[in-house]
Amino acid sequence: MALLLAMQLNAQIHNVENFKGRITIPLKHGSDHPGKRTDEAMNRWRSHGLGQFIHWGVYAIPGGERNGKTYGGAAEWIRAWSEYPKTEYDNLYKQFNPIDFDARKWARQAKEMGAGYVIFTTKHHDGFCLWPSKYTDYTIANTPYKKDIVKQVVDAYTAEGIDVHLYFSVMDWAQGGWSYETPTDSVGKVKWETFKQFTRNQLLELLDNYPNIKGLWFDGTWDDSWVNEPGFAHSLEREIRAKSPGIIIGSRFRADELGNRQCDENGDLIGDYDQTWERDLPVSVEQLHGNDWDCCMTIPENGWGYAKKWTSYVKTPYELISMLSECNSMGGNLVINFGPDSKGNIRPEETHIASEIGKWMAINGDAIRSTKPADGIRKQGWGFMTQKENKLFLHVYNKPINNILRLEFGRKTYVPGKVVLLKDGRKLKVEDVGRNKRNCRLFNFYLPNDADVSGPFVVEVELIDNTGDKDAYQQAKV
Repeated sequence: MALLLAMQLNAQIHNVENFKGRITIPLKHGSDHPGKRTDEAMNRWRSHGLGQFIHWGVYAIPGGERNGKTYGGAAEWIRAWSEYPKTEYDNLYKQFNPIDFDARKWARQAKEMGAGYVIFTTKHHDGFCLWPSKYTDYTIANTPYKKDIVKQVVDAYTAEGIDVHLYFSVMDWAQGGWSYETPTDSVGKVKWETFKQFTRNQLLELLDNYPNIKGLWFDGTWDDSWVNEPGFAHSLEREIRAKSPGIIIGSRFRADELGNRQCDENGDLIGDYDQTWERDLPVSVEQLHGNDWDCCMTIPENGWGYAKKWTSYVKTPYELISMLSECNSMGGNLVINFGPDSKGNIRPEETHIASEIGKWMAINGDAIRSTKPADGIRKQGWGFMTQKENKLFLHVYNKPINNILRLEFGRKTYVPGKVVLLKDGRKLKVEDVGRNKRNCRLFNFYLPNDADVSGPFVVEVELIDNTGDKDAYQQAKV
């Protein structure tokens, strides 16, 4: 209890010290650390740029279909379909035998794609566990396959240098105690309390079983029953953090005592990064309010688990690479989802996409990893920008017809030094255009007029500090 009170006091002090002059209300279950974490673990997460998400479970067996009919929702939700008998679905685990599953193959593909971390589903809303949990029989241990899939994923990806975050759905249709609304009857209350302890047990079990994981990614936390448990969820989060120091948890695990999710009543992020932008990108960096963030993106328009037929528009490698640049230009990570089939194979279309992204990352990865939004340089219509120390990266998606990239530098900031194509190191001609009406310096970068320079490509610009020195550009030319 003393430790808990100390943590609460530290959070309150942090709030006062870092946000002086701002009017806030005292919250017991609001943000524990307003502002960005700056520890090594969070800095590493921030540096990844690109991640992989894998949704996998027994829902891959029907693959979004039953008796020749296609479910209209996301394939991993098929148990919720009125035309799918619950008892039939709940016995699918007896058929789950992914004989083609090779975690090392998955991890190598993710590495070649350029992913720095993976988020892997341990348990989706159906409650089926891909690890042999001792708190339920509804696990991989009781399938024909039997072997611990989560362990194989954690070991294989860790061996490739890829950080592992585990997805966990709080909502659980199989356990028996889950309720969408807060129970009011005595039987429901007892079941709910049992469910809360079950959830705690499983989360601590995952930390015990897989101590190398770097984060937990929560789902199924939006219903009133869980939103109305701010005290329990907050206590559990602190228990998780004490057991696994440095662990990274997103903003959707819990609510404050007033029912606010993602951000508390004071507008402070609940958790370590903003998870608002699922299958969506902000229009501008101002929408992010200075928070760390990621975007988890499906390849079809919606649907995370394996579907035998993709019935909606399917994103191209070009679109996903563009999203990657856009995310990074605003300081976020893009996490691309894959849905393996019931045998453990990543579908050919997804493999092709991973390969194409990997080819681009092999050339342009320096413009993604460990970068930040460009500092004091106005965005242009030809694409996006990232920055790493004194290197500015121009991600070109709309190549100007005249082959000239124009860049506007703010007053008393930078001027360009050496400018090269990241693809092959060719140096570009730079022209000082002068100053515009806002007294900002304008520069033209002349692109080679050949077929090799087509989108998306990256130009690397050496930045020279021009503060107080009108001749810095002339000096850089020498």
